[in-house]
Amino acid sequence: MSSKIKEARMHLGMSRAEMHRQFEIPLRTLEDWDSGKRNPPVWAEKLILEKLERMKEEQETK
Repeated sequence: MSSKIKEARMHLGMSRAEMHRQFEIPLRTLEDWDSGKRNPPVWAEKLILEKLERMKEEQETK
């Protein structure tokens, strides 16, 4: 997997547990993505990255 999701999550200061709660993605899935053991579907990666980008923009405007 590209580490784009992990990088975007960390840039926001979001832990895996926070991402799990926010997106309802199983923790094991996030761990597997972070370690490169598994890859998210391309469509899911795009949607997650878009949402994380919006969250970053909202955070910056506060």
